Amino acid sequence: MFRKIVIFSLFSVAIFSVAFFSLSPRALAADDLNGLNTTAGKVSAFASQVSSNDGNFIQTKAGQIIGTILSFVGVLFLILMIYAGVMWMTAQGNDQQVTKAKDLLINSIIGLIIIFAAYALTNFIGGFVSNQFNP
Repeated sequence: MFRKIVIFSLFSVAIFSVAFFSLSPRALAADDLNGLNTTAGKVSAFASQVSSNDGNFIQTKAGQIIGTILSFVGVLFLILMIYAGVMWMTAQGNDQQVTKAKDLLINSIIGLIIIFAAYALTNFIGGFVSNQFNP
């Protein structure tokens, strides 16, 4: 069983590596966003975030930081789910290990709910306060 897990893990890493490295360096360059920036400029989308004269620079940077943190939280949640699933599958009738895997699953889900609830509450309060001070 352990051998199958190792083979599956190596196969998964190989597939993701091929998918990641198949992207050309030009595809990862920022210059490829010119078409999107041009289109966004034609419809005046994101004009307040691009302009640094209106004082939204801090809000934009805070949003980018929060987005990055939430991305890491999502990746951490995925890793915990996979780890708990593998732990459960390899328990082989060991009730203590099954209980540990279930607890890890439940605690991971509760943690994710708490993080998104905190984000939603902060977003709601921030929007309310922002609307009160910027009529």
